[in-house]
This record gives sequence, C-alpha cells and structure tokens, in this order.
Amino acid sequence: MTSTQDNLKEAFAGESQANQKYRAFAKKAEQDGFANVARLFRTAAEAERIHAEGHLKSMEGIGSTAENLKAAIAGETYEAEVMYPPMFSQAETEGHKARRMFGYALEAEAVHARLYQLALDAVEQGKDLTGVDFYLCPICGYIEFGKPTDDCPVCKTKADKFVLIS
Repeated sequence: MTSTQDNLKEAFAGESQANQKYRAFAKKAEQDGFANVARLFRTAAEAERIHAEGHLKSMEGIGSTAENLKAAIAGETYEAEVMYPPMFSQAETEGHKARRMFGYALEAEAVHARLYQLALDAVEQGKDLTGVDFYLCPICGYIEFGKPTDDCPVCKTKADKFVLIS
C-alpha cells in the first residue's frame, strides 16, 4: 500500500512533467500559427505548476534559502556525476539523437551546481548575489553570470544569442 508521501512524490513528478510538456506544446502551437491554442497550453502549464508547487509544499520540500540551495547543489551534482554520464554513454553507443541533449545537460548541470554554490556562499554570509545579470544559453541551458563575451562553452552558440533572465 502506498503512503500519502509516495502519492505526493508521484503527483509532484507528474504535474512537473505536464508543466514542461505543455510549455513545449505551446511553443509548437505558436510556431504552427495557433496563438490561442498556445495560450491554452501555457495557461494549463501554469495550472500544473500550481499543483506541483502545492504538492512540494505538502511534502515539506521547500526549506530556507540555504537549505534550498543545498538541495539544488545536490540535485545538479547528482545529474552531472551520476545520472547523465551513463545516459549519454548509452545514447552515444546507440547513435541516438538524445546524446546531444544528454551531453549538453551533463555539462550544464555541473555549471549550475557551481553557480548555486556561489549563491550558497553568499547566503551563508547573510548576503545576496549582487551586481550580476543572468544569461541563459537557449540551446543547452548553460548559465553565465554577466553578459557573455564568448560563445557558449558547452554548445558553441553565439554569445549574442544568450537570453537575459530577469
């Protein structure tokens, strides 16, 4: 018999996946010229995010900012060191197109962990990150503190293609 905690974990995973899937569906509907269908997908994605966040809160999965940063570091480190390496290797062996994104994620997740560590160091001193803009590579998910001057070190996307996140 499953517990409520098990149910919460399953519901959180399902709602989180639905959020991301509907966001991707919205992009495709927009590209296909269906603006209102895209809006429906984005609205449903936001509803799924609300559900997922509620489930995470019920699991007591949101702590202090320092605790959240430690959890983020652990998650990103796990992905970079444990989860993605065998996935990348298998996709490469099979010649599967997933190897591209697995490879990007493997490298980008390690960078995310380092950036979260910088944030944790600041928070543990009672400070916020200051004077920094966050730029995102729209292809591989690499994050740069400050406006990039060089192409993406992970996927080689041109620096001027990075997106400023506010």
